[in-house]
Amino acid sequence: MIKRRTKILATMGPSTDKPGMLEKVIKAGADVVRLNFSHGDPQEHMGRAAAVRAMAEKLGRHVGVLVDLQGPKIRIDRFADGRIELNEGDKFTLDTAMDPRGGTRECVGVAYKELPNDVSGGDILLLDDGRIVLKVESVAGSKVHCRVETGGPLSDKKGINRQGGGLSAMALTDQDREHIKVAAKLDADYLAISFPRSAADVNEARELMLAAGGNAGIVAKIERAEALDALEGIIAASDAVMIARGDLGVEIGDASLPPVQKHIITLARKMNRAVITATQMMESMITSQIPTRAEVFDVANAVFDGTDAVMLSAETATGNFPDKAVAAMGRICLEAEKQRLTTQSDHRINTQFERIDEAIAMASMYTANHLGVKAIAALTESGSTPLWMSRISSSIPIYALTSHVKTQRKVTLYRGVYPVSFSIPNTDHAQVNRQAVGELQRCGEVQDGDLVIITKGDLMGVMGGTNAMKIVRVGDMVEPTN
Repeated sequence: MIKRRTKILATMGPSTDKPGMLEKVIKAGADVVRLNFSHGDPQEHMGRAAAVRAMAEKLGRHVGVLVDLQGPKIRIDRFADGRIELNEGDKFTLDTAMDPRGGTRECVGVAYKELPNDVSGGDILLLDDGRIVLKVESVAGSKVHCRVETGGPLSDKKGINRQGGGLSAMALTDQDREHIKVAAKLDADYLAISFPRSAADVNEARELMLAAGGNAGIVAKIERAEALDALEGIIAASDAVMIARGDLGVEIGDASLPPVQKHIITLARKMNRAVITATQMMESMITSQIPTRAEVFDVANAVFDGTDAVMLSAETATGNFPDKAVAAMGRICLEAEKQRLTTQSDHRINTQFERIDEAIAMASMYTANHLGVKAIAALTESGSTPLWMSRISSSIPIYALTSHVKTQRKVTLYRGVYPVSFSIPNTDHAQVNRQAVGELQRCGEVQDGDLVIITKGDLMGVMGGTNAMKIVRVGDMVEPTN
């Protein structure tokens, strides 16, 4: 059976809480689940994480858990009547000192108290993902006086963006710091931080996670215009990046988003980091059982670009057909992966390698792509070697053989990498090779006559110790002579 290489993140929510739905979502192909801390309470999320892991064990699957922090609340407050209608040319004021529940057609409160200090006359503010456009005319004390450029309905708690970026809210709020402790307690595999502006924000989140006793990989959500100016530093500090196309598209403009997405994916892969493409990928499937053709192209193009994973948000969290959304996304990824451009790579072909294990990973993929290898068995402690391998475009599956449950869940995010539970009972290399290939045979992944590449270290069980590559033929377990 052809394995899908691009991974699927599915957001948990009320829809996946329905009886029997979580099992359907995992069976449909969810590789990683997202717990969105913008909604719900910690106990609710801890319950969902436990349910996911219990279901994954029942189904014989490895499923990663990603905790997504809310980040700063750059939002308007509430209206007395719940919503208003704004018309082009209307005067409208944002007031940080106003009653948070007393909004009217003329004025509304703002949860983000620094707004008057961050904007000035002539700035463009975008509310509700850009559906409402306001031009700042003046700032007086707590009041930001605006003129409506694009009107429409506006309801409670909608987000605010400044065109071009520039809002100074810190990436991590006090609530986020508390939620990092929750993420550590539920043993999250990944922690996504919202609105980072620099590598310092990423480093702070990692330090807080480690201090809380967790070791989740840090995912930087690229959703601020300022983040693009510090992109290399942010990627270098992270374990993965998420292209959060909602706020990012509002700040830089929708027309600028496609080339930026391609650039982020290319740069992340070049820097050996995983990358997630997110937001509105199959939004019509919140209420429809099939995606639009535009959504099909969107998912496929992300696969062509080399994304590690594609993400579903409301489609699975609150949509009517969570399992069907996952299944549809899986079908699109599989078809896109059949195209030749997804299996060819010149990644780091002219680059000096700095580490022996990285060089082994690159050599293995080059060999596999040119020798007709059926599978790669990477014996790994931390998952680094399979990650490096997955940066090379290929149709050959990479099996991460490890005894560490944390590593098994971590690699669920990597494109073309599949975790396999594997314990090394002794240090006899020939016997370990036979057992590794035997494990792939038992899983039905290889059969007699297939070529398999095995990578491991002389000192097995040591992180960063991969220094050997061996090519074997299933059935005879000797190096092929032709």
